Amino acid sequence: MDLSPKQIVHELNRHIIGQDEAKKAVAIALRNRYRRSMLSPELQEEITPKNIIMKGPTGVGKTEIARRLAKLVKAPFIKVEATKYTEVGYVGRDVESMVRDLAECAIRLVKEEKTQEVSYKATAVAERKIAKVLADMKKDERGDTAKEVFEQRLVDEIHAGKYDATMIEIEVADMPKPLELSPGSGAAIDLGSVFGGFMPKKTKKRKITVREAKNLLIAEEADKLIDSDAVNAEAIKRAENDGIIFIDEIDKIAGKGNQSGADVSREGVQRDILPIVEGCTVMTKYGPIKTDYILFIAAGAFHVSKVEDLIPELQGRFPIQVELKSLTKEDFVNILTQPETSITRQYAALLSVDNIDLKFTPDAIEKIAEISEDINMTSEDIGARRLHTVMERLLEDISYNAGGNDYPVISVEVNAKYVEEHLANIDKNRDLKKYVL
Repeated sequence: MDLSPKQIVHELNRHIIGQDEAKKAVAIALRNRYRRSMLSPELQEEITPKNIIMKGPTGVGKTEIARRLAKLVKAPFIKVEATKYTEVGYVGRDVESMVRDLAECAIRLVKEEKTQEVSYKATAVAERKIAKVLADMKKDERGDTAKEVFEQRLVDEIHAGKYDATMIEIEVADMPKPLELSPGSGAAIDLGSVFGGFMPKKTKKRKITVREAKNLLIAEEADKLIDSDAVNAEAIKRAENDGIIFIDEIDKIAGKGNQSGADVSREGVQRDILPIVEGCTVMTKYGPIKTDYILFIAAGAFHVSKVEDLIPELQGRFPIQVELKSLTKEDFVNILTQPETSITRQYAALLSVDNIDLKFTPDAIEKIAEISEDINMTSEDIGARRLHTVMERLLEDISYNAGGNDYPVISVEVNAKYVEEHLANIDKNRDLKKYVL
């Protein structure tokens, strides 16, 4: 992905409001990936990614930045929660499974690309197979037409989608489900691939629509045309050099001084994560993966613990620290109006299904933003997620009373007065909380 840091930030700005410092840090880290790939192999060996740790309250955009980044860069990307892992010796997921998950993501990514390359050939074979089945079903219609000509006509009609809803019985490969070695471990064994070399492939008859059959057969034919060894090699290379692992909730394993009960393995998880972040080799079913050049982005609210509560060695492996700020009234106004898929546009689109033409006046947007900011200040600060609570309460009556396509289109304008009337209870509770010590 050959995007400059400014272009990356511009793309993120389309969906995420504010938090420029975090966006810049992520954009520079991504660009450095590209810069490193342009250097000589000797220099590439020396340059490792500068991992990032994001600190800030919930709902301000930490995960959203990572999620949008995943869509933007066509690189193997996974998001994991630090709280899912346990120290070695405890029952649960071990930290190495995050690298195995990244390998799976890389395989899926490369496979999709290779499938696209062979899709034309695979589609032609799949349509020919379905045409043969349909030709047997339509023997009476064939008449004096040559079998090959009749089948070719059916192929053209299948391609045009004429028979998409037609039910046919077709033989498809019966893929055995992988067996999990131990619950929650993430490690599984695929018996089909183990015995596939010397056992005949099982098939089963299924009654499905032509559209479904086409998709299944295209996937089957594409698998035959793709070199799985080449896919594995390319996926491992991408995971090692372009992979991004986003570790969320890292503050939940940063407890110091409390080393009893449920928190006993917190520091142990940190110690287990350390070699992964420092650089080690993890065995996956596709081959060994070196973690030296994987970019790690950690995030946490850190409202109870501090970044300094992480073990020093782990802190040292996250040299870039960025703080995301709590959202202000102005941020809420921007969140409600600027993004391409803003929450106001989402609600307007949802209600348009039931012939409601929903409009928000600027003073209504201001009022919603003001109430959202005040609730976050007087109760728990949950950032932009507060808007969902406020909007659901505000539009409850409209959503409940709307329904049925037989009604004419009704225009509904939400203004400041409407907001005050429908959020009076929230306002009252908010005013009382100001006086609670």
